[in-house]
Amino acid sequence: MLWRYPANGVKMCGPSAEYGITRVWCGTGWTGQPAVFERKGRTWVVFGAYDYKIHFVDAATGLDIIAPFQTGDLAKGTVTVDPDGYPLIYEGSRDNKFRVISFDGAEAKELWSIDGHTNDGMHNDDWDAAALVINDYLIEGGENSWLHIAKLNRAYAADGAVTVNPSMVARVQGWDAQLIHDLGQQDPRRVSLESSVVMSGDIVYVNSSGGLVQGWDLSSLRTGVGEVHRVFRFWTGDDSDSTIVADRQGFLYVGVEVDRNTKRSREMGQLLKLDPSKPDDPLVWGVDVYRGPESGTWSTPVLYKDVVIWTTKPGRIYALDRVSGATRWTLEINSFTLSSPSVIDDTLLQADGAGVIRAWEMHDTDVPPTLKWKIDIGSNVESSMSIWKGRIYVGTREGFEFCVGDA
Repeated sequence: MLWRYPANGVKMCGPSAEYGITRVWCGTGWTGQPAVFERKGRTWVVFGAYDYKIHFVDAATGLDIIAPFQTGDLAKGTVTVDPDGYPLIYEGSRDNKFRVISFDGAEAKELWSIDGHTNDGMHNDDWDAAALVINDYLIEGGENSWLHIAKLNRAYAADGAVTVNPSMVARVQGWDAQLIHDLGQQDPRRVSLESSVVMSGDIVYVNSSGGLVQGWDLSSLRTGVGEVHRVFRFWTGDDSDSTIVADRQGFLYVGVEVDRNTKRSREMGQLLKLDPSKPDDPLVWGVDVYRGPESGTWSTPVLYKDVVIWTTKPGRIYALDRVSGATRWTLEINSFTLSSPSVIDDTLLQADGAGVIRAWEMHDTDVPPTLKWKIDIGSNVESSMSIWKGRIYVGTREGFEFCVGDA
């Protein structure tokens, strides 16, 4: 353990209401993966936490680089750092706002925001997902079940300060009439967009808590011809918080929770491979990992050689053949798990709800990997880890952010 943040030992906690009940939340949740990046010779660790703040931390020391940015509720959205080097982050909060924030000065500043509290929203007004920023466009789904696409128009002012001048170019529904019909009496308005989008070619794919996987063609933004339109639709049958992964051939790997526990979900399975080039029959394979209510997966899978590695909420890791979906091997963690797996340099890493981070050595994908080490950081890890230059950065529900690595 190299450092624990905050160094003063004061936990990152705040009160917040959910379904009319107010309670104290601490640390970072399943959407709390930190953004780690290098800027001007320094490595930054930036994350939102349940103390209503977005923190900008020095990876070497575990101390603040600039003061935290204050929001109005749990800063629970996953941070995106600008991919083109602009000193900007993008992050959503439970205070209804998704923000574009600059950090090039002595303090972080809000430059623009989207308000998720709208009259045409379906479920809620929170923001969970990490935004996708590509070719100066921002793509982000909200719990109001709308997918937002904005042209950022990033630039620098005469004094060198970063600027944005966004315009909303498209706003599309995360639901349709068929989905509402299929959900029936099973909470049909709970169709929020909580998982992050993924892009393959000109198509952006988004999944929802109603289980609706959609593909939207954004080529018009590149060519100036036509408009954003839907080209793919598939209903998994149940809630998805797991972010879709697309491989180089365009296949989609889609994780599903057991929430509504629908007949459709049991028929399809909870670990799916889809082929969007066959929209009328896209299911390549599905693996049923049902183990009662609150099973399935919340984590985003990792593609490694010829397998896809998926962790389920009850604490079992599956390595599935990417072609057939056959199970090559499994590992038992024996603790509920929301955090996503990672593979770095042939090492599989996984954090769990008991606060244990494990590392397994992987070479032959046909046999289970060998445990290399494990470390107990003391509290439930829901957030996915960020790993950079031999160090692991991750938060816990106890109220702290940790750095683990060699001294």
